[in-house]
Amino acid sequence: MQLHSISLPLKAIIMRETHKGSCLCGTVQFEIQATFKKFFFCHCSHCRKGTGSAHGSNLFAFDADFTCSAGEEAIKSYNVPSSRHRRSFCESCGSPVPTYDRENSFIVVPAGSLDTPVSAEPTAHIFMGSKANWDEKLEDVTKFDELPK
Repeated sequence: MQLHSISLPLKAIIMRETHKGSCLCGTVQFEIQATFKKFFFCHCSHCRKGTGSAHGSNLFAFDADFTCSAGEEAIKSYNVPSSRHRRSFCESCGSPVPTYDRENSFIVVPAGSLDTPVSAEPTAHIFMGSKANWDEKLEDVTKFDELPK
């Protein structure tokens, strides 16, 4: 018996994943089919202000299909003047939701907005030159499983 190996292009092997997500209040509910190419922790001032945290945690895909099953009319977007920074959010609760460019099938997904597990590994911390002065040695800070008493 002779075995034959089959060589497939890498693009044929990579499968698009399906993810579901929602905003904090549940008004916006969505489904994404995509292959996440990058997963950045962005420390720029725009992401810090948009999340109220040390960084944004965003997944990027260039082959995305985005469908809103509820609340599409509640999605609002804000473009920071004189920049390429754009964020989308639920008008009811303010939580970040994906920013989708239908024309180019490009999507930026706040990782925390997903209700399904993410298999993509973080790619990099970016804009570290802009990070907050208190964003140092956070791995050394005491950790609790719940709100401490």
